Amino acid sequence: VQLQASGGGLVQAGGSLRLSCAFSGRTFSNYALAWFRQAPEKEREFVAGATNYFSAFYGDSVKGRFTFSRDNAKKTAYLQMNSLKPEDTAVYYCAARWDSYAPSREKKDFDYWGQGTLVTVSS
Repeated sequence: VQLQASGGGLVQAGGSLRLSCAFSGRTFSNYALAWFRQAPEKEREFVAGATNYFSAFYGDSVKGRFTFSRDNAKKTAYLQMNSLKPEDTAVYYCAARWDSYAPSREKKDFDYWGQGTLVTVSS
């Protein structure tokens, strides 16, 4: 499995960005996808994810502002980020794991990671 994240950039507070995660190598629909982020000197944290058994779920800090989606035909997952705040500044990573009934927010449960895309929100 290979994951390629894109769409990061510099945006002002209150603005929007959409990140994309292109998946290749295996059958996309067999995998659960998620987004994590890592700010400087902080732990990598869960942002959003979904499985084939559960609709999208979110980290507390992004609920109501971010939306996770996936397009199985395009083998791509997305993260629509609205009302961005300076504290959203981080490198954003997409991750994949073999899908299961139990959703996970734990980075240790994900086997495949993209290279990350930097999101910078200016105040």
